[in-house]
Amino acid sequence: MDDAVGPVLRMCEEVELVIQSIVEDNPGKEIQVIDSGAYVRVQARGFLRVTIAALQRNLGGSFEMRQLGAMMSASAGRIETSSDEFTWTLGASSAARSRA
Repeated sequence: MDDAVGPVLRMCEEVELVIQSIVEDNPGKEIQVIDSGAYVRVQARGFLRVTIAALQRNLGGSFEMRQLGAMMSASAGRIETSSDEFTWTLGASSAARSRA
Protein backbone atom coordinates (compact mmCIF):
# COMPACT_ATOMS: atom_id res chain seq x y z
CA MET A 1 0.00 0.00 0.00
CA ASP A 2 1.38 3.42 -0.97
CA ASP A 3 1.54 6.10 1.74
CA ALA A 4 0.77 3.56 4.47
CA VAL A 5 0.72 4.71 8.10
CA GLY A 6 -0.14 2.91 11.31
CA PRO A 7 1.15 0.81 14.18
CA VAL A 8 3.05 -2.45 14.29
CA LEU A 9 1.68 -4.36 17.28
CA ARG A 10 3.34 -7.20 19.15
CA MET A 11 1.21 -10.32 19.08
CA CYS A 12 -0.68 -10.53 22.37
CA GLU A 13 -4.05 -11.48 23.80
CA GLU A 14 -5.54 -8.02 23.21
CA VAL A 15 -4.35 -7.42 19.64
CA GLU A 16 -7.68 -8.27 17.97
CA LEU A 17 -9.51 -5.83 20.27
CA VAL A 18 -7.00 -3.08 19.49
CA ILE A 19 -7.52 -3.71 15.76
CA GLN A 20 -11.29 -3.58 16.29
CA SER A 21 -10.87 -0.22 18.06
CA ILE A 22 -8.79 1.16 15.18
CA VAL A 23 -11.40 0.04 12.64
CA GLU A 24 -14.21 1.66 14.68
CA ASP A 25 -12.30 4.96 14.88
CA ASN A 26 -11.72 5.07 11.10
CA PRO A 27 -15.13 4.42 9.50
CA GLY A 28 -15.13 4.07 5.74
CA LYS A 29 -11.33 3.83 5.60
CA GLU A 30 -9.64 0.87 3.92
CA ILE A 31 -7.50 -0.69 6.65
CA GLN A 32 -5.06 -3.51 6.00
CA VAL A 33 -4.09 -5.96 8.72
CA ILE A 34 -0.96 -7.94 7.96
CA ASP A 35 -0.30 -10.82 10.38
CA SER A 36 3.38 -11.75 10.44
CA GLY A 37 3.22 -14.21 13.31
CA ALA A 38 5.05 -12.38 16.10
CA TYR A 39 3.56 -9.02 15.17
CA VAL A 40 0.65 -7.45 13.28
CA ARG A 41 0.94 -4.41 11.02
CA VAL A 42 -2.23 -2.27 10.90
CA GLN A 43 -2.15 0.31 8.13
CA ALA A 44 -4.17 2.71 6.03
CA ARG A 45 -3.37 5.38 3.45
CA GLY A 46 -2.27 8.74 4.85
CA PHE A 47 -4.08 8.89 8.20
CA LEU A 48 -5.09 6.53 10.98
CA ARG A 49 -6.26 7.12 14.54
CA VAL A 50 -7.35 5.28 17.64
CA THR A 51 -9.02 6.87 20.65
CA ILE A 52 -9.11 5.97 24.31
CA ALA A 53 -12.92 5.80 24.06
CA ALA A 54 -12.79 2.98 21.50
CA LEU A 55 -10.01 1.16 23.33
CA GLN A 56 -11.86 1.31 26.65
CA ARG A 57 -15.11 0.22 24.99
CA ASN A 58 -13.36 -2.87 23.61
CA LEU A 59 -10.69 -3.58 26.24
CA GLY A 60 -12.31 -2.29 29.41
CA GLY A 61 -12.61 1.03 31.19
CA SER A 62 -9.24 0.82 32.91
CA PHE A 63 -7.24 0.64 29.65
CA GLU A 64 -4.77 3.55 29.27
CA MET A 65 -3.07 4.88 26.14
CA ARG A 66 0.37 4.08 27.59
CA GLN A 67 -0.60 0.40 27.42
CA LEU A 68 -1.03 0.75 23.66
CA GLY A 69 2.42 2.33 23.47
CA ALA A 70 3.87 -0.71 25.21
CA MET A 71 2.16 -3.02 22.67
CA MET A 72 3.70 -1.21 19.68
CA SER A 73 7.05 -2.41 18.42
CA ALA A 74 7.16 0.19 15.62
CA SER A 75 4.98 2.39 13.46
CA ALA A 76 4.87 3.87 9.99
CA GLY A 77 4.31 7.59 9.49
CA ARG A 78 4.43 10.45 11.94
CA ILE A 79 2.88 9.45 15.26
CA GLU A 80 1.26 11.90 17.65
CA THR A 81 0.25 10.72 21.09
CA SER A 82 -1.92 12.09 23.85
CA SER A 83 -3.88 10.66 26.74
CA ASP A 84 -6.97 10.64 24.47
CA GLU A 85 -5.72 9.33 21.11
CA PHE A 86 -2.85 8.21 18.92
CA THR A 87 -2.73 9.39 15.29
CA TRP A 88 -0.48 8.35 12.44
CA THR A 89 -0.06 10.72 9.49
CA LEU A 90 2.18 11.52 6.58
CA GLY A 91 4.02 14.84 6.56
CA ALA A 92 3.27 17.75 8.87
CA SER A 93 1.67 17.27 12.28
CA SER A 94 -2.06 17.78 12.73
CA ALA A 95 -1.35 20.92 14.77
CA ALA A 96 0.62 22.37 11.83
CA ARG A 97 -2.15 21.38 9.40
CA SER A 98 -4.81 23.06 11.53
CA ARG A 99 -2.83 26.34 11.50
CA ALA A 100 -2.46 26.25 7.72
